[in-house]
Formats: sequence, structure tokens, C-alpha cells
Amino acid sequence: MHFDAPVSKEILQAALARSPFIDFLGLEVLQTDPERQEIRMRLEMRPEFERAPGSGQWHGGPLAAVIDTVGDYALMMLIGQALPTINFRVDYLRPAVKTSLTAVARVRRNGKSVGVVDVDLINDSGDVVAIGRACYSTLVAAPK
Repeated sequence: MHFDAPVSKEILQAALARSPFIDFLGLEVLQTDPERQEIRMRLEMRPEFERAPGSGQWHGGPLAAVIDTVGDYALMMLIGQALPTINFRVDYLRPAVKTSLTAVARVRRNGKSVGVVDVDLINDSGDVVAIGRACYSTLVAAPK
């Protein structure tokens, strides 16, 4: 599905619900800033995201999924549609325990064939718990 760019916070929030997996994550769009090419989303800890039952510690899998998803939606805000991931990497800096997380994605390149986005995952204390960089194919996007 293609939207007129820049895509609003409300449309991005509705688009998150279109994918059962992304909807399961429960991401909330907090802020979009097309001029700065930045987006912020938040998600709450749930038992399904725990590394071990009752630990309150985030498993790395949901963190990686959030980095990939929020990076994609940062480009979607600028291009008007979700894009396929080429690759991404995650560096886990410290455990995230008994905290919600805020993802801050910054588009580094919105090119004709590849987009690159950096994502920081920040806990409630303001500490960065993980960082990621993702590349997406922009070839499927409608002309800019």
C-alpha cells in the first residue's frame, strides 16, 4: 500500500496494525519529524518479550524486531510505503530490565536503491540499551 509522503503519525500508527506480527509488538508512534528524517516509537514490556519467565529482562529477539520495524517506518514516513529489509545489525549495549523502550530512528540515506537508518533503543532512565543499523531496498518505492 502506498501513501502520500510525508506520511502522518496517524497513518503510520494505523499501518503498524496491518501486520499481525508488528501489531503484536504493540509499538506506539510518539513523534514523526520528516524534516529531520526522524521517528520515535515506544513499546511496553510484556511477559512474551522476557528472556526468562518473571525476569523482566528483554529478550534480544524483540529488540531486533523493533529496530528493523522502526527503521523501516522511518523510511516509510518519507517514501510512502513499507520497504523490504536488505540487512540489519544490532549491538546490545546493556540489559533492558523492567522498563519500557523508546526507539529513535534517524534516516542516514534515502537513496534511489538503498535507504540506511540508524536506530537507538532507550530505556526509561534514558540509557541506550541497543543500537542498530538497517538497510532497505527503495527500488520498490514509487517515484519521488
